[in-house]
Amino acid sequence: MPATMERYENAVARYFEAWNAREPETRAKAVAAAWAVGGGYTDPLADVVGHDQITAVIAAAHEQFPGFTFHITGPVEGHHDTVRFSWELVSAADGSAPVAGSDVITLAEDGRIRTVYGFLDRVPAGA
Repeated sequence: MPATMERYENAVARYFEAWNAREPETRAKAVAAAWAVGGGYTDPLADVVGHDQITAVIAAAHEQFPGFTFHITGPVEGHHDTVRFSWELVSAADGSAPVAGSDVITLAEDGRIRTVYGFLDRVPAGA
C-alpha cells in the first residue's frame, strides 16, 4: 500500500475507533488520537469544534442508537490531504443499518483529522 494511502486508511481507522468507543474515557482518548487540536465535525445535525464537543456528539449518537456500531461500507479514497468514505450504523442485535452516510475529511500535517464534512444518506423518520 502506498504511504499516502496508508495515511488515509490510518486516519479513517482512528475515526471509526472514536465513533465506536463506548466508555467516556476511551472515547475522549480516541477523539484526541483521531482529531487535531481545534479540529471540527460538521453534518446536517451538528457543527462542532474541539475534542470536547466532538466527544459529546459521538456520545449523543450512542445514546440515540445503543448497541449500534459504525462500519465502513466501501473503499477509502483520497488525494492530497482529503479523504472520503461511506459508512453505516449497524445494530448488533439484528444487523439492521437504519443510518448511512458518506464523510469527507481533511487531514492535518500529523495525519490527524482537521475537518469532517458528513452527509447523511439514510436516516430513520424522527431521528
